[in-house]
Amino acid sequence: MAETSPIRYSFGADEHLFAEVSESMSLEAFFKGMAVTRAVQRLELPGVLDICLANASFQIRFDPDLIAPQVLLDAVQSAEAQAVAERTLHTRIIEIPVLYNDPWTHETLMRFRDRHQDPTGTDLEYAARINGLADVEAFIAAHSGAPWFVSMVGFVAGLPFMFQMVERERQLQVPKYLRPRTDTPKLTLGHGGCFGCIYSVRGAGGYQMFGVTPAPIYDPAQQLAYLKEHMVFFRPGDIVQFKPIDRDAYDLAVAEVEAGRFDLRIRPVEFSLDAFFADPVGYPKTLQEALV
Repeated sequence: MAETSPIRYSFGADEHLFAEVSESMSLEAFFKGMAVTRAVQRLELPGVLDICLANASFQIRFDPDLIAPQVLLDAVQSAEAQAVAERTLHTRIIEIPVLYNDPWTHETLMRFRDRHQDPTGTDLEYAARINGLADVEAFIAAHSGAPWFVSMVGFVAGLPFMFQMVERERQLQVPKYLRPRTDTPKLTLGHGGCFGCIYSVRGAGGYQMFGVTPAPIYDPAQQLAYLKEHMVFFRPGDIVQFKPIDRDAYDLAVAEVEAGRFDLRIRPVEFSLDAFFADPVGYPKTLQEALV
């Protein structure tokens, strides 16, 4: 169903214009927000410093000495009225290797069981149980069985938020920790609500922890080939396919990272919103075929 409600705008202090595209996350809301932000970018308004697209919203940072708030709002609303949300997106599908149930997130989650809904189990065991899956292996198969759509990048530098491209009733949902942890290993695969993420750096966090990837996704030194263009790897609209790997493959990948030789499998794809809605089971499989 198309997103027809008007965008709701509000100002944040003196330098930010916040736009709520929808009260709930949907691909329709994401594509509408993308259309409007692209239209605003084309205007090249003096004083606009940054445009950040999120799941179902966007925010514009501006210099009020160069552009008056009302002038900016009028320009953005005009762009909204003229923007036509595209139904296709030229993007890329990326294979991300993951060592599920790894020793580092396991050690960390055991240190913080007093902050968890189920102090007697692990995050993976809890996630499998509340999603009605038989065991951890079944959860990992479901988690890696369909690609994920990156809807925003942020919170900390380079961290992607993504949701799985399956029917709504098949969405994996797991609540965040009751209280946030003070530690999360770098490159942890996390999950909170229906959103997955990859923690780009070590730090605090509240998402359930399922595994780690050896693939750096944020590097100011830009040492690897796929990070040469930008120190932040992910972009909104990217499609991610997780690939379970064993400990030997993980250790080999880490050695390749340290030697500066590691690379990711990345392929260009065209994503069709209408094709996904028409066949949410079969269409993602055609995207996965690009990685074969």
